[in-house]
Amino acid sequence: MTYAVGVDVGSTQTKAILIDEGGGIVARALTDTGAYLVRAADRAYDAVLAEAGLSRSDVGAVIGTGYGRFKVEFGDDQVTEISCHAKGAWALFPKTRTVVDIGGQDTKAIKVSDRGEVLDFAMNDKCAAGSGRFLSNSAEALGMDVAEIGDRSLESRAPVRLSTVCTIFVETDILSYLAQGKRVEDILAGVHGAIAARTIALLRRVGVEPEATFTGGVSLNRGMVHGLEEKLGITFNVSPDSHFTGALGAAIFAMERLLAKDRAQEGLARLSESTSPEPPSRRGGEAAHRAQRAGPDAAKRSVPSGLRGAPA
Repeated sequence: MTYAVGVDVGSTQTKAILIDEGGGIVARALTDTGAYLVRAADRAYDAVLAEAGLSRSDVGAVIGTGYGRFKVEFGDDQVTEISCHAKGAWALFPKTRTVVDIGGQDTKAIKVSDRGEVLDFAMNDKCAAGSGRFLSNSAEALGMDVAEIGDRSLESRAPVRLSTVCTIFVETDILSYLAQGKRVEDILAGVHGAIAARTIALLRRVGVEPEATFTGGVSLNRGMVHGLEEKLGITFNVSPDSHFTGALGAAIFAMERLLAKDRAQEGLARLSESTSPEPPSRRGGEAAHRAQRAGPDAAKRSVPSGLRGAPA
């Protein structure tokens, strides 16, 4: 069996996916990235191998992606997270034509072909405004766990309007609304609505085409999914493996390259066999066989007339 691995080193978490040659997911691994990206990549790789019961020698190819893709020192190559999210989303939902990825530090809108290729994209990579970090800071300002805030936001009856999506100043907005006696649910609905509005602005730059797929860790936030769907009037695909979409895309790229290499080697081997010279013994045997079939006069016909002996 042939195996390939994709390792997605994100700004907050590192993901790894191991697939077989049929494209099936064999194992997954997730770890916090921390300050040392090389160690995070190693931890994720070792964890996914342990989950599958395999060793590094069992893996044919590894591709690194994400914020820290160049720190995947054991990898065979690196591919951008944009290409990997497009490929991974297409693998999970083959009719995907639009991808939204909200990560820890940035947000991406990607237009995808019917083969999972990137046709166009837009991203806010200059700051963390409207990203997963914005949600984390909002949760901290309210003294909540970030995993709670999505569901809590769905209880809102009168969402507030935030004046900023800056991760630095969002706390000021939140404290101001709390001082005014606004409900936590309404503040959180405003937080999610602000991110949705910023994300939609990116989406409109590349065009929104059905089907749309939401990837990245923030896709597990039901309040964020609801905010996007409500403003766009469409339904987003969200997979249980959406958090691993980038790693899945990287693993698929690794497997494609591995299988292409195997096919190329097989083709060269067949070409070498078809063009190799015949062994001398075989050539001599065929020549003798032709002479025998030609009869006793064949030797005379093959000698120039000037060199033949005089008649007796």
